[in-house]
Amino acid sequence: MIVTYAQKERINLLTSKETVKLIIDALEDKKAENIQIIDISEVSSVADYFIITNGTNKSQVQALADNVGEKLDREGIHAKQVEGYSNANWILLDYTDIVIHVFDRESRGFYDLERIWRDGKLISADDFS
Repeated sequence: MIVTYAQKERINLLTSKETVKLIIDALEDKKAENIQIIDISEVSSVADYFIITNGTNKSQVQALADNVGEKLDREGIHAKQVEGYSNANWILLDYTDIVIHVFDRESRGFYDLERIWRDGKLISADDFS
């Protein structure tokens, strides 16, 4: 029997859309505000989706990031990179095809990623139900 790299690394075979649904559920579990999903696959090779949300304070921002990480870890999906966790004004979770941006309210308004990535397709969270 040949063991593939995916089996060896226990990479889950969920589609990007199924993974986005798990992420949305994890964010909603911790009361994330204004979850936005942007399909950037047609305008960038960086990722397929950006998920942008915010919490009300540092503790909630960290809890949102933690919950996403825990839910995806249970599925065998691990972040390639996590940035900004200790400051918690903008935590970036890089899952290769999906990049999650968890902000505090002030930083989200300041960086305004939705405006920067407006060429992407805004998708409703309901589309992933």
